Amino acid sequence: MERKKFLICIDSDGCAIDTMEQKHKKCFAPLMVEKWHLEGCREEAEEIWNRISLYSMDRGINRFKGLEMALNECMSRGYLREDLTEFSRWLKETDVYSNGSLEKRLGETKDPVLKKILDWSITSNQAIASLPPSKAFEGVRETLETMSVYGDLAVVSSANREAVEAEWNRHGLIGFVKEVMAQDSGSKTGCIARLMAEGGYDGDHVLMIGDAPGDQKAAEKNGALFFPAVIRREKESWTRLREEGFARFLAGTYRGEYENERKKEFLEALQ
Repeated sequence: MERKKFLICIDSDGCAIDTMEQKHKKCFAPLMVEKWHLEGCREEAEEIWNRISLYSMDRGINRFKGLEMALNECMSRGYLREDLTEFSRWLKETDVYSNGSLEKRLGETKDPVLKKILDWSITSNQAIASLPPSKAFEGVRETLETMSVYGDLAVVSSANREAVEAEWNRHGLIGFVKEVMAQDSGSKTGCIARLMAEGGYDGDHVLMIGDAPGDQKAAEKNGALFFPAVIRREKESWTRLREEGFARFLAGTYRGEYENERKKEFLEALQ
């Protein structure tokens, strides 16, 4: 398939699709409380989860890494006791943070905590699938349509593949992208690197659009550019990208002062 000169990578949850809040507040956090019997400190435990995964510099962190952080904080506050040794070892050693990888390790170790974590993750996927239909942020469709004329578009997400593909199909956005890379494809850094290598794209011709510091880091590690969907200002962000940022990207004037201004605005919103 003939490639275009430019590559645009787009995160899904919380960036293109308005799913972050309800997935975390209605699925991941409550199910953590349920599986670890934290009902007696539900408000505090859910605040820990939501702060880490939604409102901090760790926004957008993989669910398993976020769970390790949340459980460790719950333990430090005396809310529970749990041996996370095998879980932490798996997080350090695995190449893919997915249910499949975790299930394989569980088969090797029979660790009861890993079993509980896998159950939490599977149950979370089921709960997410039962949520009311999500919406794409206003301006996303028009911006994707504009960008697809000039560049190859790819979804680069750390979320569950089935959920990502279902959401992009539901909103009629899947036709704008050439590839979907999700949780089972590896890290975002690795996904961008693979796309760049396979297509031979120059770093100045690659733009990552995301709503989390991890998206920014993934772009920077590959020498690519980053455009943020600023938390609580997503509509404004997509409009700015379509009307201003993308033209700079095509013209080669994005890197430098303009990109630094966008990054500063983005990180200040997470403080």
